[in-house]
Amino acid sequence: MTTTDSRAGAYTSIADLSVELADGVLSVTLNRPDSLNSLTAAMLKGIGDALEQAADDPRVRVVRLGGAGRGFSSGAGISEEDHANPGAAGTPADVLDAANRAVRSIVALPQPVVAVVQGPAAGVGASLALASDIVLASEKAFFMLAFTKIGLMPDGGASALIAAAVGRIRAMRMALLAERISAAEAFDWGLVTAVYPADEFDAEVAKVISTLVSGPAVALRKTKDAINAATLVELEAALEREKRGQLVLLESADFREGTRAFQQRRPANFTDS
Repeated sequence: MTTTDSRAGAYTSIADLSVELADGVLSVTLNRPDSLNSLTAAMLKGIGDALEQAADDPRVRVVRLGGAGRGFSSGAGISEEDHANPGAAGTPADVLDAANRAVRSIVALPQPVVAVVQGPAAGVGASLALASDIVLASEKAFFMLAFTKIGLMPDGGASALIAAAVGRIRAMRMALLAERISAAEAFDWGLVTAVYPADEFDAEVAKVISTLVSGPAVALRKTKDAINAATLVELEAALEREKRGQLVLLESADFREGTRAFQQRRPANFTDS
């Protein structure tokens, strides 16, 4: 029987982000399924808030990071709805800062974070998934750094996280060509932990999370810290480089053209040198 901790109300859910603690598992769920869980500054801030709180909470044994509906996340919101309501979505600088904080909180969290990717994980959504310690993917999932399609560069630490996992050449392929990387290919590359058939996905995710919840908490924490310290030495510098570069690109004509082309469902005509 699942029991919810009586103090779980200390974790705050917002309209587009559900946060719930039960049986040692803190479930953080992106809850904007109509837009494939496109991310706003408020959602990213909520992730950072929840994970920073969880870091000092002995009730939390593992964090489950997932998305509602058929996708994990399509990345930062650039739809007409987002542009029509920038106050809700946040300014580009707000989104960048909140995304960087969310990624830092995933990596710094002592407890393991399991990303549950049942469908698309694109843009900074891919960064969040790949910052996690265990990445479980459905066979229907795919990963995509779609930034160059709208005249931007990867952010959320993707330039370090992906290169650390799959090497420079494959990271360049993902970042420069903005191709979809299927779950099977991502597994072959070493980008994800495991891939499961769609009809077995939930059950397999539950098994992995159960193993972590019942595992030796101190040993898991020290293991995570040691591996991250050895492999993500460039993450902090990457976050700062990406922010500086992205803020320049967000003011460019190519970004404006790329966004219009995306909204109008046509190829972009980039002109910046």
